[in-house]
Amino acid sequence: MTVAQLRDVPAAERSAIVPKEDQRERPFGPERRQKGRRSVQGEDLGVGRGIAGFWVHGRERIVQRSPNEIAFGRIPWMHRDLPLRDRRSFDGSYETVAMRYPDRRTVCVSSQAGCGLGCTFCATGQMGLVRNLTAWEIVSQVLWAARIFAERPTNVVLMGTGEPLANYDNIVDAIRTINDDVGISARKITVSTVGLVPQIERLAAEPLPITLALSLHAPDDETRSALVPINRRWPVAECVKAAKSFRRAHGRRVTIEYAMIDAVNDAPWQAKRLADLVRGSDIHVNLIPLNPTPGFGVPPSPRVEAFARELRGLGVNVTIRDTRGRDIDAACGQLAAEAVARG
Repeated sequence: MTVAQLRDVPAAERSAIVPKEDQRERPFGPERRQKGRRSVQGEDLGVGRGIAGFWVHGRERIVQRSPNEIAFGRIPWMHRDLPLRDRRSFDGSYETVAMRYPDRRTVCVSSQAGCGLGCTFCATGQMGLVRNLTAWEIVSQVLWAARIFAERPTNVVLMGTGEPLANYDNIVDAIRTINDDVGISARKITVSTVGLVPQIERLAAEPLPITLALSLHAPDDETRSALVPINRRWPVAECVKAAKSFRRAHGRRVTIEYAMIDAVNDAPWQAKRLADLVRGSDIHVNLIPLNPTPGFGVPPSPRVEAFARELRGLGVNVTIRDTRGRDIDAACGQLAAEAVARG
């Protein structure tokens, strides 16, 4: 079997094909770094270049340049404090963003080219769905980030283009590959969803101790249905109930992602309603000042801070997240939408 054929074999079946001696060591494992700390010069592969101890057999087994490997990328400023974005295109556009922090290296990966859920404030949602990404295309984004960082990413978040749980089988297979072959702990992998309740319940039954992020964006059905049309099928209460069930099933952290939108979901009464939904559940709320899209603006910082104070006062754990992709149009689907708009 060729590498090209092997890369499309589901992770659960791959162990029956790959020799046992090749399964024992991971491409970035510490045991390989102790053996001479050599680097692989994979110029033709575009991955593994300059990464100390990148395992040759692992590279040959899981890395081969895809037809849509790297079509676009730029560094906004010459500084170790990324982000760097990468656009890949085959029959659609999707995005990958690498972000370096003092204590971690995070890659934000896409699960679909475009998105079919039509969230009104999201640039990607206006593109429509082109197709699901394959498991390999998802994994290859992590390997691209490894090349950018010159070492293995510490965290993977499926928060790029698309709705991950609408591409369920491929994202689960990709997670297994990222965990088993790339060597990133499942506990360092986060899957975001706008609330596909049956898939959340299915994911809770998987033996994958990942983090779940529920993109809620509003605590009441009227507001959320206007922002996230799928809410008409699975309303707020059902989404939050499923998230709490996931938390109980895995004992893993669950977060609520809440894009702060000027004069839409940033009122004090909405903070109180949100607190009522999550209080006592150990769910952590991330407030994300919106990356502006046509018709939707970002609230003033004092209002965002007041919203956070209200939540804290009501016993909710909350963080105001930094919007690191804004300067390069690499957050909230802006990259892919911009690329499509300019052709």
